[in-house]
Amino acid sequence: TPSSTCSSACSARSRSSELSCSPSPTSTRTVAARARVASPWSCSPTRTARSASSPSETSSPKSPTRAPPRSYILDDRAILYLNGEDTKEFLQNLISNDINKVSETNTCFASLLSPQGKFLYEFIIIKHKSGYLIDCEKSQADELYKQLSIYKLRSKVEILNLSNEFVVAAFSHEKFLTFDEAQDVSGFTLKYREDPIFLDPRNKQLGARLIINLEKLYLSLKKLDLHDANLSEYYSFSHKLGIVPKDLNKLQNKLFGIECNYEELNGIDFKKGCYVGQENTARIKLKNKLSKRLLPISAIDGKLTEGESIYYNENEIGKVLIEKEYPFALIKYW
Repeated sequence: TPSSTCSSACSARSRSSELSCSPSPTSTRTVAARARVASPWSCSPTRTARSASSPSETSSPKSPTRAPPRSYILDDRAILYLNGEDTKEFLQNLISNDINKVSETNTCFASLLSPQGKFLYEFIIIKHKSGYLIDCEKSQADELYKQLSIYKLRSKVEILNLSNEFVVAAFSHEKFLTFDEAQDVSGFTLKYREDPIFLDPRNKQLGARLIINLEKLYLSLKKLDLHDANLSEYYSFSHKLGIVPKDLNKLQNKLFGIECNYEELNGIDFKKGCYVGQENTARIKLKNKLSKRLLPISAIDGKLTEGESIYYNENEIGKVLIEKEYPFALIKYW
């Protein structure tokens, strides 16, 4: 569990807790799985939990290493494009971040929350020509498109789904810094010919992304001397950094946006004006009511199940929300 305050300098450090997952907290329960929770946001020492049916084991915290210098074709990502006279104001009134941060040289991470401040969608916003590209998970693209269309009303905004034409490729932080105009700043954006390349605005350790027309992808990767690698490497690295790589729909309406570590991931601007879900988000922040966080977990043995409880010293401290290859849980902290 993370400490209540964190600095950006320690955002990539992790620690582990071994916890038990079970349907009930009784002392005679059979543990369905034992899980290790790793918090990239914590500055505190390692805490080891003991499951009810096994002796304690201490895990050594490991800081994630830098992303390998390879390219990854993110075929699970989709691209929307928003354009029109009212687009900037339209987005500013909806998203958790400040659209004024987005420029030809800077990209930002943001979310679209429910009116109650619960998580719905997250995405990266990139300035492109006279509009904005939205890099989102493919499984969320259609619903995000519909939600934006509902909010559009009579605004002069055109929303296009370009997922069949454009693709997202990722490569290492080190490779990004070899570009002549590159700056070592999260979100920094440059152009490779006409196509945007940006350092991930959530955490620059996750590397850079290139958004490019599918027809030009492989030729461009060849010219950049980038070689396609196993996508699971990228997902695993993202998971270690505490960034959900996939299955975001499993989080919808189950936690507040601020509990998704959006402040640490540069996804919330508390100084901007109103946006959907702003009232509860600001209240949790200003009154120091943040008591849970979304954290990466890993199964030590057994099988994780979505919705099952997590216990530490017989006390329920969280629930598994994503149980698949890259699992996450909503964990209380103290």
